[in-house]
Amino acid sequence: MSGLAKTPVVVEEGGNQCRKRSQVNNDQCSKRAKLDEMNVNEKKSNFSLITPNSNGAIKLSSAMNKPGATTKKLVIKNFKSKPNLPENYQETTWSKLREAVIAIQTSKAIAYSLEELYQAVENMCSHKMASQLYVNLTNLVEAHVKANIEQFLSESMDRQIFLKRMDGCWRAHCRQMIMIRSIFLYLDRTYVLQNPSIHSIWDMGLDLFRHHIAMNTLVQTRTVDGLLLLIERERGGDSVDISLLKSLLRMLSDLQIYQDAFEHKFLQATERLYAAEGQRLMRELSVPQYLAHVEKRLREENERLLHYLDPSTKWQLIHTIERQLLSEHLSGILTKGLEALMDGPRLTDLTTLYNLFSKVKDGLNELCNHFNAYIKKKGRTIVIEPERDKTMVAELLEFKEQLDHVVSTCFQRNSKFVYSMREAFEYFINQRQNKPAELIAKFVDLKLRAGNKEATEEELERLLDKIMVLFRFIHGKDVFEAFYKKDLAKRLLVGKSASVDAEKSMLSKLKQECGGGFTCKLEGMFKDMELSKDINITYKQHLAASQECGGLELSVYILTMGFWPTYPVAEVRLPAELTRHQDHFAKFYLAKHSGRKLQWQATLGHCVLRAHFAQGNKELQVSLFQALVLLLFNDGDNLSFEEIKTATNIEEGELRRTLQSLACGKARVLSKAPRGREVRDADHFAFNAEFTNKLFRIKINQIQMKETSEEQKATEERVFQDRQYQIDAAIVRVMKMRKALSHNLLISELYNQLKFPVKPADLKKRIESLIDRDYMERDKDNPNQYNYVA
Repeated sequence: MSGLAKTPVVVEEGGNQCRKRSQVNNDQCSKRAKLDEMNVNEKKSNFSLITPNSNGAIKLSSAMNKPGATTKKLVIKNFKSKPNLPENYQETTWSKLREAVIAIQTSKAIAYSLEELYQAVENMCSHKMASQLYVNLTNLVEAHVKANIEQFLSESMDRQIFLKRMDGCWRAHCRQMIMIRSIFLYLDRTYVLQNPSIHSIWDMGLDLFRHHIAMNTLVQTRTVDGLLLLIERERGGDSVDISLLKSLLRMLSDLQIYQDAFEHKFLQATERLYAAEGQRLMRELSVPQYLAHVEKRLREENERLLHYLDPSTKWQLIHTIERQLLSEHLSGILTKGLEALMDGPRLTDLTTLYNLFSKVKDGLNELCNHFNAYIKKKGRTIVIEPERDKTMVAELLEFKEQLDHVVSTCFQRNSKFVYSMREAFEYFINQRQNKPAELIAKFVDLKLRAGNKEATEEELERLLDKIMVLFRFIHGKDVFEAFYKKDLAKRLLVGKSASVDAEKSMLSKLKQECGGGFTCKLEGMFKDMELSKDINITYKQHLAASQECGGLELSVYILTMGFWPTYPVAEVRLPAELTRHQDHFAKFYLAKHSGRKLQWQATLGHCVLRAHFAQGNKELQVSLFQALVLLLFNDGDNLSFEEIKTATNIEEGELRRTLQSLACGKARVLSKAPRGREVRDADHFAFNAEFTNKLFRIKINQIQMKETSEEQKATEERVFQDRQYQIDAAIVRVMKMRKALSHNLLISELYNQLKFPVKPADLKKRIESLIDRDYMERDKDNPNQYNYVA
């Protein structure tokens, strides 16, 4: 130690001659000098046995300086006895230290230097006085802390004043303990470290403050209640002293009573506040306003965590708010406002809704369920109402695009919502059997017609992709195929297709979706059209070579019956010139393709006639039926309905529509008497020589019979017939493989194999039909069992 020399030098009294000396380094000399100085000032005892008048320097005898003198060997020995401390050293030193501690506690000047006080603590510790020193210091601090509690026990004190006084007391205590610890640092770093069972000086101060002040029931209650009141005011929008809140909550945390004394009560108060607020605001606010309020509250509470609350409170606090403002009202929020948000769509509010619901348990599941119900409800409204048939597909495409945008923008492309949307579409689009499939096919026809100029090729391609999405949801894809094939045939035969590339692109999409079996007939139709072009070129070359060209040009489409829709055969009377050309082409074709049979389809024919009017010559683009009627007026100017019917043999209903298009439409090349929109049996028709039109080639459209009656029913009937054949084939295929099968297992197997919706009653009818035709039989012992008949 600085006051003791462990290897002292023994010097004779009354002289400076050295009997023995040691090699003393400079540090030891400086320490002795300090000891002499402290002895003079009576501020420190001199514990060495060095003579008082010695300055620590070692003088050698003069004999050793003489020339030729021999150097004696230096021997260093320990003290024969341990040096003794001055009497009352412990009491005197503690008195000094006690005086310094009290000065710190009372904010007065310390009479001694901090270095001197530190040295005193070090000396006491070095001489095994640390234990008593620690006890004395603890008692001194405890007495001071006990004295401080009196100021907090007044019943009439204002809460704000109480909290400020408590904060001042805590801050003063912390400052005092820092100063005290700096003086007693040697005690803290030696004795305390060697005795794990006792507190460090800082922890001892905290423990005493906690035990005597913070844990006092009255003080703790008033402190916590005051803090809760301040927080409640701040949540209500009032301005409060944030630094006071932060300091006192930090105090509770440092004293390790934050959870027990404050947090539990705080969370209970929070739960009560937001439970009441949630109930009230759900009644008063709209859903977007309520969601904005919840978002604001969560933001505010996170700021409180940053500013003054302990981070350990975060999870429970945020969870409490989310539970009271969201979890308790999930169904209410969605029932009250989801439909309005989706109808907008209000993307910002939907994003907020998704983000908030993702924070709570089952929030996204509840949102997804209501999202699914909304789609089914609105989609069913679009599909099920017959008056919306004209706009159904356009509305469904718009609805699907809107939902896709919501899912990608607001719901973060969550796969759960994507699958839910698909399931909902598949559900409602099949609520009305066959009709959506038919209308989608007609919508495709409308977009692929030559008259559709509203979209570029790129836009048309994107539209076809969107239509294919709807097509995937349809169960009755065979219905779509039937109507699509019928419309495609018209586009190809009449030359109304907007783009061959678009047609083949659609065909490729269908093939990719449903396989080659679905599109083989459609591909056959395109193949027939290409072969027909080659045949027509060859036929024209044949006519040129045989020099049989007349004034009439004939182009023929050779259609394979299995690929194309079934058309009714119309037996009409053709002009002799046209009949001669038909016979000539048949002879030419059959010479190249023996064994085939040609059947002329008059309903699909169209012609271009040259007509002479008073205003000039025109070319009329008409159907074959229209041409047959107009050609009659080459031989007569005025003909009755019956005369025209007899001369052409056109079916009566078709003839009425044909005459309507010629006499009652926009291009009236015939005049009707009497006038009117309807064609009656007694009407007479005459050639309208005064007809005028600014165009040279005029297309006279046929008055189409509404497809919703005969044609539509015929198409549906063909689909139904095809389904019966597919059901029969599936039953025979299963029974041939299994040989014997129960009714329920057979029905289950058929459901797995058939790709279109079918009812159990329909399956039962086909089973009965196959039993009647001896393809299978009922088991004699078990009527519910079927056996295959080989």
